[in-house]
Amino acid sequence: MAAALGRRSLDGLLSGRRGDEDARYMEEEPEFTLRAVLVGLAIGVLLACTNTYFGLQTGWVSMMSLQASLLGFAVFKVLPNSPLFDRRPLTVHENIVLQTTAVATGTLPLAAGFVGIIPALAQLSPDLDGGAHPLILSWPALLAWSFAVAFFGVFLAVPLRRQVIVKEKLVFPSGTATAQVIGVLHNRPLISAVDENGQDGGLRRRRRALESMEDLAAEELEEELIGRQGGKAGAEQVVDRKAWTALMTSFAVSSVYTLLSLALPFIYAIPVFDIFVTCAAHDWLWWFTPSFSYIGQGIIMGWETVLSMNIGMLFGWAFLSPLSKKMGWAPGPVSSSADGARGWVLWPALAVMTAESILSVSLVAADSLRPWLERTAEKARHGSLLVRAESNGYDSDQDDESVDRVYLGRKEPSRADDEPSMRVVLAGTAVSCVSCVVIVALVFGEDGIRWWATLIALLLASMFAVLGVRALGTTDLNPVSAIGKISQLVFAVVQPGNVVANLVAGGIAEAGAQQAGDLMQDLKTGYLWGSSPRAQFHGQLIGSLASVFMSTGVYCLYRRVYTLPSTAFPVPAAAIWLNLARLVNTGNLPPRSKEAMLIFGTVFVVLTALKAIGKVKLESSASDAVSESSRAKTWGWTRWIPSGIAFAVGFINTPSFSLARLVGGLISLYYTRKQVRTNGASSGASHLEHFGLIVVASGFVLGEGLASVVGLVLKSAGVGGPATCWGCGVGGGGYCGGCP
Repeated sequence: MAAALGRRSLDGLLSGRRGDEDARYMEEEPEFTLRAVLVGLAIGVLLACTNTYFGLQTGWVSMMSLQASLLGFAVFKVLPNSPLFDRRPLTVHENIVLQTTAVATGTLPLAAGFVGIIPALAQLSPDLDGGAHPLILSWPALLAWSFAVAFFGVFLAVPLRRQVIVKEKLVFPSGTATAQVIGVLHNRPLISAVDENGQDGGLRRRRRALESMEDLAAEELEEELIGRQGGKAGAEQVVDRKAWTALMTSFAVSSVYTLLSLALPFIYAIPVFDIFVTCAAHDWLWWFTPSFSYIGQGIIMGWETVLSMNIGMLFGWAFLSPLSKKMGWAPGPVSSSADGARGWVLWPALAVMTAESILSVSLVAADSLRPWLERTAEKARHGSLLVRAESNGYDSDQDDESVDRVYLGRKEPSRADDEPSMRVVLAGTAVSCVSCVVIVALVFGEDGIRWWATLIALLLASMFAVLGVRALGTTDLNPVSAIGKISQLVFAVVQPGNVVANLVAGGIAEAGAQQAGDLMQDLKTGYLWGSSPRAQFHGQLIGSLASVFMSTGVYCLYRRVYTLPSTAFPVPAAAIWLNLARLVNTGNLPPRSKEAMLIFGTVFVVLTALKAIGKVKLESSASDAVSESSRAKTWGWTRWIPSGIAFAVGFINTPSFSLARLVGGLISLYYTRKQVRTNGASSGASHLEHFGLIVVASGFVLGEGLASVVGLVLKSAGVGGPATCWGCGVGGGGYCGGCP
């Protein structure tokens, strides 16, 4: 009797309160609106400028979907009475379309290779690259190239959505975090949180409530739903007053500091090591850049990633750089990428990135094949009949769908326009591939890359995009650099001895994986809120098209105003691309770099394998307290193995960028531990759970990004700051080359 009452109470509560609320979400709230798209494009332009700036400096480009949703919400808060905004507040679904459009616009600098292969092509040398001369593409040629690679990755993502998001429910941590932040902004916290195993935690809780049929479960759920409404005013007060004040303050501080550093280069590269260690520290590229943007990046990255990066920085710049100089392996100036220590340390960094990336992609591929192999083995044991696991007398997959539909209101929408038309997707895929082949042939010619080779590059991009999406869904890391490098290795056989073809093929593969991954993160955010995939798909296409023009223009402006590479913009990603192309095509390597690559590559293959095994062992024992304690003693140390990608980034960036990120990582660590002490949060709590901290970090990053654009425009117009070399006599950190 109690069970029946509990079931009726639960059904009544959910079909009433929750059902009505989700019906309003799906039917009444505007979604794909002109104002959402326009604001998304405006924010995307800022993100594109920011990513170009940071990409040329450090090779690190961020998706920034969380920042896009924050800024979009802020715009509608600041200008609520503008006719453009129709005097209506921004809805959840509009915010999702807005941030999808903004991300598509903001990440094309990486997808189109403006921070990688395009600067690399401009650095070709006839002596080192088989007679290939520097290839500096004109603005129309760059525009055509951007258009060629801007869309096929978007079409690749659509068929993958149902498998990785709907059926497998992969986590996509950044997409899930963005969904949670959107809930906080709109005072509708997301109930269906995703747990650490990639499953829908809310789904599990409600399934247990359904199975138990207890009145207590219904009462707890009712309190959760009603409490969410009761806390609305408090949440709104925090978001309106504290969060937006923090965002605007951090944005302003970062912007002012960046503009001031344009007039006084000394403050952007403070020679603290010259003062306290040795007067020649700046000659070894050691100085400190108190950049608020890189501090913000360190906060967003988290302590573990930043720690791995700084361990790599110490190995590269405090050990290998002096060693290579002393032993005569890098006889040129330390800052030289041709014959100096800066260029020499790139080779072991390349070995680490390639070794870990290939191993990680292989593990993802094996994990993807495992379900198919298990089903095949099951069929072999039972004939053609596949026995399905059942729980409590009903089908588990059907249970997923029914609970999702009844309790979460997050089922696949039944409206016909929710899914993009497969005819459109197939036609778009075909058109984008054909246009890519034609445009690449026109831009680079037959001597650059053959038309059939471009088809092979597109095929590789399609296969690698699947692996990239799956890796992103589980680890929040899209191995686009690895995917590009694997394509380079393949093309050493497809078109041997052709460095241009090698770079272009890698760029095509990277573009496909990058765009597919970005859209999948956004689709995960939309899925958790029941948004229309078609609306997000359209926002992605519009953002990509706009960014073809925007990203191309910004890169051309940087190329005209600054020397690439230079001290201010070393373009490290281009050096990595070019070095690998030379390695696989010509074999021109600095002295002893082969041995260094072999040592570091082997070490990180072993460490990455141990880290992966340890993760599996620890996760498999999570449900058993005794087993968990035992395995934690045996495998717990593997958590401290540094990430190979972050370790290698510490090599390719000069110490100043890693040190600034270290400050941000320490801030993130402090607040995470404080959260554990004061609120009793889990020791595994994520640094991304600190909403106020992420807001401040976002303001730091975006402030310097916008100020850099202002400085770029001023410099291109011939407007500079006061002519002063104050502080440069101490060393100036290498940014005072024009001073006497």
